Amino acid sequence: MFLGMARAATTSDAFNAIAEPQRRDILVLLRAGERPVTDLARELGMSQPGASKHLRVLREVGLVRVRGEGRQRLYGLDARGLRPISEWVGGFEHFWNESFDRLDAYVQHLDRTRQEDESR
Repeated sequence: MFLGMARAATTSDAFNAIAEPQRRDILVLLRAGERPVTDLARELGMSQPGASKHLRVLREVGLVRVRGEGRQRLYGLDARGLRPISEWVGGFEHFWNESFDRLDAYVQHLDRTRQEDESR
């Protein structure tokens, strides 16, 4: 189903930016705190230029911030950029809760049936 305009380019859209698994990996590492690009590249087994390219995209969509400390540039998570994604995913919470409620009712039904069978 077509829902309107095509999604914006990766450089302006957090959804497209986090579609890349290595960028999601970078965000996970940055949850623990600021890191220089060399640490991120080493931890993820990628080249420093590759990690820098991913960090640039994440900065452009507002998911990562950078600050200089001496001669080093430290990258940190800016979770405010995740708000549109969180709000979009949150729209499905009702569906998940309803599914879990149905699953819980089914498990309780199975448990009652098993108890009835055991008492016979």
